[in-house]
Amino acid sequence: MITKIFEPYQLNSIELKNRFVMAPMTRSRASVTGHAPVTLMAEYYGQRSSAGLIITEATQVSMQGMGYSRTPGIYSDEQVEGWKQVTETVHRKGGKIFLQLWHVGRVSSSRVNGLQPIAPSPIIAANTSVYIFDGAPNGDATFIPVEKPREMSKADIANVIKEFEQGAINAMKAGFDGVEIHGANGYLIDQFLRNNSNQRTDEYGGSKENRIRLLLEITQAVTGAIGKEKTGVRLSPFIKFKDMDDPEILDTIMLATERLNELDIAYLHLCEADWDDAPAIPITFRQNLRQKFKNAIIATGNKTPEEGEELLQNDWADLIGFGRKFLTNPDYPERVKKNAALNSITDPHTLFGGGDARGYTDYPLLK
Repeated sequence: MITKIFEPYQLNSIELKNRFVMAPMTRSRASVTGHAPVTLMAEYYGQRSSAGLIITEATQVSMQGMGYSRTPGIYSDEQVEGWKQVTETVHRKGGKIFLQLWHVGRVSSSRVNGLQPIAPSPIIAANTSVYIFDGAPNGDATFIPVEKPREMSKADIANVIKEFEQGAINAMKAGFDGVEIHGANGYLIDQFLRNNSNQRTDEYGGSKENRIRLLLEITQAVTGAIGKEKTGVRLSPFIKFKDMDDPEILDTIMLATERLNELDIAYLHLCEADWDDAPAIPITFRQNLRQKFKNAIIATGNKTPEEGEELLQNDWADLIGFGRKFLTNPDYPERVKKNAALNSITDPHTLFGGGDARGYTDYPLLK
């Protein structure tokens, strides 16, 4: 029986009506010049407000932090105003929504933002691409290789911390219920966590304690600005793509988890591998994580409702994230409750980019 996933959950002072989380999904619909959310994005998120919690697509904290074309930002007044449309629509429909704060680090190209990427160390990510829109006849994204990054100075690191802090403040101005710090999937914070991408010899590199320093300093800055009860962190211990294979990462993540627990943040969000033959996460890892982190745990990674229910019943997670299921089924919780048929992706060309409703806001609701 699938029951617990429909129960409400108290995320500190925020009451979630169920335990479904709409996970972050990059859709590249922001304005071309200002990288601001547009009205269509407000409709898209509003349609999905039956989720207990929506976490937005990754949102860059600066132009330097941008890695893909037409992704939204949270560093300008125009962007804040654009996001207000989204939060007002979601709240009007009874939903709760967090903004995911993002810096891509080395996963970028000057063809995206006109800037050389920055990273903990000047190591290019092998076999890694980003995309731009260069006028392909069908409107498709064009994938291009990332460029070699410049090693970050101490001033760069201090600046990035301030950008995350200001991004969180701007998110509050835009009406969000909280923010999620993106420390997963091979982007900047994850690059600092892993010894194959972080080969620094200062206090931000070398030991595991040093490699988690940037994550903790960003988290402290954000919680100091908006409150620990409104701050979550996303990590991806088992994901190795974007040239991120580090044999020490599980121990590093556990150490980071202990420190994040001390900071008393609202939640820890596990981004888990979502391809069909992905390795299963060991039960011992989930048990250890629960012992080390006392607040909410979100598990996301192509799970069925039944798999999510099992995690909830065993107390290995408190909330379950769904990505593509919400992409194609705006009313996904209702469909699960009624065991109704699910919509499938109508056209893969519309996953990233597009100027109209096709493949974005035109997926039908249950009649």
